[in-house]
Amino acid sequence: METRPVRTAAEITEIARLARVIWEEHFTPIIGPEQVAYMLDRFQSDAAIASQVENGFHYFAALEAGDAVGYGAVKPEGNTAFLSKLYVRRDRRGQGTGRAMLDYVESLAVEQGAQRIWLTVNRHNRMAIDAYLRWGFAITDDQVADIGGGFVMDDYVMERMLDGS
Repeated sequence: METRPVRTAAEITEIARLARVIWEEHFTPIIGPEQVAYMLDRFQSDAAIASQVENGFHYFAALEAGDAVGYGAVKPEGNTAFLSKLYVRRDRRGQGTGRAMLDYVESLAVEQGAQRIWLTVNRHNRMAIDAYLRWGFAITDDQVADIGGGFVMDDYVMERMLDGS
């Protein structure tokens, strides 16, 4: 697997398409089709991703034989790194893709002087929670965030200290 930064408009469009595939399949049973559609438009559209990149988020794609099989986004925040997104296509789950993507995030975070990585994960997304726990993250808090449109994100906050910190 290869991991590469997402920078061009074409690469952003590729990630927005992949986001739609992953989110509609994985999150519809968890949060429903209306919230999935709302969140895709608000947070994972071409325009939303381009805006996040302009505002310091580092998007990246996981490629297998040139095909995007996952994507993520991380934002440095002083001595921490916020892992905003880490998503893997269904047919690549359980094969080490997510862990390889996290390794990439950790390398970026260490390069930028981060001592820990933190993230939010939907409290009903058991598959992701279990993966993060296996990877050394701990649940440190919970939060409910109003995202507009009558929707909320009902999440756990998880964090992990980086090696050498």
